[in-house]
Amino acid sequence: MSRQGNCYDNAYIESFWSSMKIEAIFGRRFLKRDEARSAVFDYIEGFYNPRRRHSALGYLSPINFESQLN
Repeated sequence: MSRQGNCYDNAYIESFWSSMKIEAIFGRRFLKRDEARSAVFDYIEGFYNPRRRHSALGYLSPINFESQLN
């Protein structure tokens, strides 16, 4: 939740929700709640966290960024 008078606190999570909806949810039909839960988990743990390029990492994926450190 945003602090009072600061509308930018939620910007990061709003950006994430937008990305997730566009890349993983829109255009799919889930018959059961477990299917939707699994799709969200697969998106976050299988794509967003390890492979998706992040601006905070110089537009590298976390895997590529970590390989440059070693």
